[in-house]
Amino acid sequence: MPPRVVPGLGWPEIRPLIADAVRHLGWPESSKNTAVVSRETTPLSFDPAQPAPAEDVEPPPIAPTDTEQVDTEQAGTERADSEQVGPPDDVADRHETTTPPAALANAPASAEPSPPESAAAAESAPAADLAPSTERPVASQTRPPAESAAAPPAYDGPAAPRDYTQAPATRAARRTAPTLPKPAAPRIITVANQKGGVGKTTTAVNLAASLAQAGLRVLVIDTDPQGNASTALGLDHRQGVPSIYDVLVEDRPLAEVIQDCPDIPGLTCAPATIDLAGAEIELISFVARETRLQRAVDAFVQEAGDAAPDYVLIDCPPSLGLLTLNAFVAGREVLIPIQCEYYALEGLSMLLKNIEMIQRHLNPGLRLSSILLTMYDGRTRLSSQVADEVREHFPELVFKTRVPRSVRISEAPSHGLTVMSYDPTSTGALSYAEAAAELATMGAIR
Repeated sequence: MPPRVVPGLGWPEIRPLIADAVRHLGWPESSKNTAVVSRETTPLSFDPAQPAPAEDVEPPPIAPTDTEQVDTEQAGTERADSEQVGPPDDVADRHETTTPPAALANAPASAEPSPPESAAAAESAPAADLAPSTERPVASQTRPPAESAAAPPAYDGPAAPRDYTQAPATRAARRTAPTLPKPAAPRIITVANQKGGVGKTTTAVNLAASLAQAGLRVLVIDTDPQGNASTALGLDHRQGVPSIYDVLVEDRPLAEVIQDCPDIPGLTCAPATIDLAGAEIELISFVARETRLQRAVDAFVQEAGDAAPDYVLIDCPPSLGLLTLNAFVAGREVLIPIQCEYYALEGLSMLLKNIEMIQRHLNPGLRLSSILLTMYDGRTRLSSQVADEVREHFPELVFKTRVPRSVRISEAPSHGLTVMSYDPTSTGALSYAEAAAELATMGAIR
């Protein structure tokens, strides 16, 4: 049958063609969709004398033909079938109804339990406490009874697990258990180097901490206005706190400014404050200004008697001013930390000339007792060359121990601790412990 033609235009009418395509594809076609198709495919007529209808006025409905009526009825039947959502009735009944446990117990052996419940759950739970459930089964409920009843193996370990947080302290205690020999008289050691950044303060506080942990009494005197040694030992050195400034300028007894280190027994310190920055200018007009610290230390040791410290370590500023000069005059020995770089060798010759001048004019008993190589980096050839050259010129004074570069040594002062307390098992702490042992055993012979 040839397609009908739109009157007046000669176009083929596409409404029957669309209906056939919809049925062929199997799409659900509703009456609303049919009405839309009918409205969009209305036969067109054109009359120039008649004005165009307004856009908001809906054209009158067009009665469908016999073929369109049949299509509409079939589409309505398909829509009614497609609106049914969910499983069939028999499937829904199987999921919504659950066999009670009591019925399962009385059921014959050939009967199968319902999917939501397992045999293990029906045997373990009382019948009165169970209610019909509509939830989907999970994997743990559908496992075989033998697998569900399997218990984990019993723990056969020690009753009291080891506390690994105490391991570093235990190793540190084992290492420092052998106490170092006490000197016959208090040893007053000046830690000095006019070059900055070579590890003077780090060496002074960590050697003092190592000696104190070995059972010796140690006093640290901080003569650096920056107060880094006081910070590393966890002391209060704010402005106004009794400090070494009061000893040098106001003749205050040294015993009145000494503070105990909070974390290491036997370690004390005379802190430095910012007031010490102007002490060199104030000391210019004083008589015998180079010996003021010496008199204070000698008086303190004499008054302490048997309770006097075994070691007095004086930390110096990186300069050759009056503060460093007072430290040289007060000391009996000089310990020089040397960074393993070329600039450290240049400053060493100048420092040795100053020590010789102090020996001739101010302190004849002063002597260079030891040199410690610090910030050693075994990966570089320069560190090895500097170390070999220092050992060649001072074979009897250089420590066998070399302090390597260590992050732990740099981190410790930020916590107000020495590396001996911050991380006693680090390479830096072990190196300073060995250096302290060398200082205690070999220093009296030198």
